[in-house]
Amino acid sequence: MKRNATAVWNGSGKEGSGHLSTQSGVLNQNQYSWSTRFADGIGTNPEELVAAAHAGCFSMKLSFVLGTKDLTPETINTTCTITLDNGAITNAHLEVTAKVPGATADSFAEAAEEAKLNCPISKLLNTEITMTASLLA
Repeated sequence: MKRNATAVWNGSGKEGSGHLSTQSGVLNQNQYSWSTRFADGIGTNPEELVAAAHAGCFSMKLSFVLGTKDLTPETINTTCTITLDNGAITNAHLEVTAKVPGATADSFAEAAEEAKLNCPISKLLNTEITMTASLLA
């Protein structure tokens, strides 16, 4: 399987702007610029998109890992926060809460750790990945 996205940039790094489009059409010439990346401008930015990809990938991987333990999650809610510092992504922090009937705190923590280490986006990132995982009653 191969997926693609396209970025078009016009102008200088600070004064220019660009747009992003994805093969699926979910993003279709969505605006990004210096102000959407480093200030509070309206639009998206690469770090936000990496955070969305990581949260989605981790959640799905966690569901698969739980399934190998004969557990079916009712809900998994993951927020990923990407830290950009001095031009490098220095951390990806996953904050996950899940309702998983039949899971114990230990079995959930073990599954979450396995998902954190083995989801494809985690494997792609060359940075520290931290996590807070909570099992809801």
